[in-house]
Amino acid sequence: MADFSESTPNLPARTTTSEAPIPFARPGNLAAIIGRIEEVVEEETAGIRNATNYDLKASNARKSRYLYELTRAMKGGSEAEFLEQHREGLTRLRQKLAKNEAAILAHLSAVNEVASLLRHAIQRAETDGTYSAGEFGWIKA
Repeated sequence: MADFSESTPNLPARTTTSEAPIPFARPGNLAAIIGRIEEVVEEETAGIRNATNYDLKASNARKSRYLYELTRAMKGGSEAEFLEQHREGLTRLRQKLAKNEAAILAHLSAVNEVASLLRHAIQRAETDGTYSAGEFGWIKA
């Protein structure tokens, strides 16, 4: 096995974190991350609208991972610079998130409606008089 010393010219110079500050991520990286977030939001919106067995848990995990990447990529830079450089991408993302929110709210509304129908059906079945307390004379005025 070869012995690599610090004098080996093919190895990169060693730096410590105090010597090399973390630079602001390249705009291309941020644009790519925003693009991935857009894709997963679009996919989730379509999945909620069209697929009965769409995996929301997996979609949420992907969104969380991409948001984490975005947060890490933004470290060391200014928010104003980020907003200025990526205004178009963020506007598109905001529009897609609004559509996603509408799809999620429609989905939740449908779930609430089904739950309400089931609750009323159970209540009607339980209160049909067959086993009510009044049937046995147990109700006291």
